[in-house]
Amino acid sequence: MNDPLPDLVARFRVRQGLFRKETVEARVYELDSYGCVMKTDKVFEPGDTLVLELVMDMPFEEIRAEGVSGLVTEKRKHCSNFFYSVDFVELNDNSSSALSEKLKRIREVVLKKQTLKSRRSSGPASSIRQLA
Repeated sequence: MNDPLPDLVARFRVRQGLFRKETVEARVYELDSYGCVMKTDKVFEPGDTLVLELVMDMPFEEIRAEGVSGLVTEKRKHCSNFFYSVDFVELNDNSSSALSEKLKRIREVVLKKQTLKSRRSSGPASSIRQLA
């Protein structure tokens, strides 16, 4: 699997015992308008439903998409963690809700950051040669 997406995490709450809930943060590895792939040590099964908060860390403020319903469709074990494919429920590209707008904005920022990162990783050696 690739590296996690830059500055993006998924937060969700899981039940710990009868009355306690724990907020869990998971790295996101893929994101599109239909769902995401995240990695966590929490155990879910295909068919489980999660309510996610996707948080993109930005220099001045975060972009948050809260209350994203997701259906776990696939589970792959990786060491002591699991990769989960999560399909977003009740969301599609045609929906113009505030939530889908925030998700679209997060996807745009992720794409820009990935493009900048790939330029940087291929750049320094060539710019040093130009200076010589």
